[in-house]
Amino acid sequence: MSVVSVIVRGKAPSKARPRTRQLRPWYQNPPLVAGLIVTGLLVLIAVFAPFIAPHDPLAQDLLNARQGPSPEHWFGTDSLGRDIASRLIWGAQVNLRIGFLAVLIPFVFGTIVGAIAGYFGGWFDIVIMRIVDIFYALPFYVIVIALVFALGSGEASIYLAIAMVSWTAYATIVRGEVIVAKQLDYVRAARLGGLPKWRILVRHIGPNVMSQVIVYAMSDVVMNILAVVTLGYLGLGITPPTPEWGSMIVEGQTFITTNWLMATIPGLAVVVASLGLSWLGDGLSDLLNPDRRK
Repeated sequence: MSVVSVIVRGKAPSKARPRTRQLRPWYQNPPLVAGLIVTGLLVLIAVFAPFIAPHDPLAQDLLNARQGPSPEHWFGTDSLGRDIASRLIWGAQVNLRIGFLAVLIPFVFGTIVGAIAGYFGGWFDIVIMRIVDIFYALPFYVIVIALVFALGSGEASIYLAIAMVSWTAYATIVRGEVIVAKQLDYVRAARLGGLPKWRILVRHIGPNVMSQVIVYAMSDVVMNILAVVTLGYLGLGITPPTPEWGSMIVEGQTFITTNWLMATIPGLAVVVASLGLSWLGDGLSDLLNPDRRK
């Protein structure tokens, strides 16, 4: 059966991209395993926060404010007598939820826009790339902070601000991958087979260019978490008294010399979450990127 006849039947050639290297099992990939363990534990803590947190994160006890660690309060209490451990656990739910959910809209929109621009080119590609250049001219955090300041604090404003900025990275990645993929033999064979352009883009090119986007999405979650923490530190993030790591850091910095755990513990939580997601992204890069497989 010829290559063209296979394409006409709606199936790409199985040997379009020959593999020349032996692939390692995922469990032999140390960064991936470490990332899965750390990120998995954080997700479990966030999901089961109502059952894990020893106290109500909003309950105030001014008579026991700024207390050190004890069996009742693992990391002590803050300036209002609230349990730091409970607020840390509930803060994981807030920060991780925003970090992951804020990726969805830019991921979908940027992938679609980048794929269309890369495959069809023309005026649409030129317009999209000029818009991307405008966003790239300014730092990510500066634009997000400005947008949240204009839109007002709150979770909805954070989602909208991040989506308005982050889609450009996905569009750029997918566009570049599509431009390369559409020159490959299996795409040329699909064109010779008479398949519609949209079918070639969706069924044949799309699945082969998604690995880089998925890997980038992991690092984007880290950026989103850091953005939420930064906004909370500046007083533009989640509205108090909802527990959130950034607001906990800014609340604790005033007492850094007398009760250093108030600011250090949420800061360490940000570092651990960032490391776990970074390891996960690096492991996925090794697993999904053929050029880095061993």
